[in-house]
Amino acid sequence: MIGCDLGSNTLRIVQIECESKKKVRTYEKIVRTAKNLHVSGLISQSSKENIFQALHEASLLFDFKNEKTFCVTTEAMRIAKNAPKILSEIYETFGLNFEIISGEEEAYLTSLAIENALEREGFENDTYVLFDLGGGSTELTFCKNGKKESQSFPFGIINIAEKYQNDIDQNIAQILNSIDNFIASKKDISGNYLQLIATAGTPTTVCAFLQDIDYAHYDSSKINGKTLHVNDFNDALSALMVLSHEEAERYVGTNRRDLVIVGISIVKALMQKLGFENCIVMDDGLREGVAISNCNTASF
Repeated sequence: MIGCDLGSNTLRIVQIECESKKKVRTYEKIVRTAKNLHVSGLISQSSKENIFQALHEASLLFDFKNEKTFCVTTEAMRIAKNAPKILSEIYETFGLNFEIISGEEEAYLTSLAIENALEREGFENDTYVLFDLGGGSTELTFCKNGKKESQSFPFGIINIAEKYQNDIDQNIAQILNSIDNFIASKKDISGNYLQLIATAGTPTTVCAFLQDIDYAHYDSSKINGKTLHVNDFNDALSALMVLSHEEAERYVGTNRRDLVIVGISIVKALMQKLGFENCIVMDDGLREGVAISNCNTASF
């Protein structure tokens, strides 16, 4: 089963073996789907070219024609005026039908992946708080004894980084007020929900960076299940700020330092608002959830 996630920043694809839920192969590439989207309301030509190039590379790795393949796309395509045209061209070129899913669907599918990952890594998997900090949106899920509540919020690393060049921490604090109504009824969050799970690019990149793993040698097996303290994010931020341009690109990828720095500020603010000093980092996310969900419903 193949699951594809075209996000606001990254294209991520996974093939899993349904019975064991083990990954057969993975692919991901930064495509910047949401670049300048808040200005134009359109997916840019450069972003489109990035997406098509990445899908061409992926088509050489995955047998999309003969393996069951399910593809979703999220916030950038939800709001882009030219999304239908681009998705139609993707279908005509690659035969891949990307479905634009809601934020709540995104949160649910991601939670399936996280629960599978938590069990795999030896953690309790039915009580947690999860945040998925994407490029264009952020999803929060509260799960208590298997009962889940999720909500999607239209802020992410790319749209915050592009909109706010100054007073970033102050602006992030104001933006995060948007989650207050959702979390207001959740009393003693850190006490009642046991563990905070962080997924998506910023926490995984920070986790790798702190282990001296550079971008080209990223290994999810060294990321999944690692616990980071809020001070680890402070340490990573301080170190990233003083790296040379070449060193920053080696560790966090081409032109990603500024995005990771903004992402760290958002993660720190989220952890403070939710009342956790530690988070468990997971590389698994929406692509795995898409595959797992379809494994659960498929008949072979």
